[in-house]
Amino acid sequence: MTDNNPSCPDLWELDNGDIAVIGRGLTAEYAHRLPPDVSIGQDEALVVLPRKMLIAAKEDIPNA
Repeated sequence: MTDNNPSCPDLWELDNGDIAVIGRGLTAEYAHRLPPDVSIGQDEALVVLPRKMLIAAKEDIPNA
């Protein structure tokens, strides 16, 4: 899901079935706002996706 805009968030399915995401990396900005039982590992980042993007992709995401 993209409009060929280089700053556009995107998500797609990889060959192995995993989902790759391009979004705004906001780990530092949101780290202090995470629920107490949530943590971000050293090799992880918090990525924010626009709500309208995920809603638009919903029909392409399998239920199972």
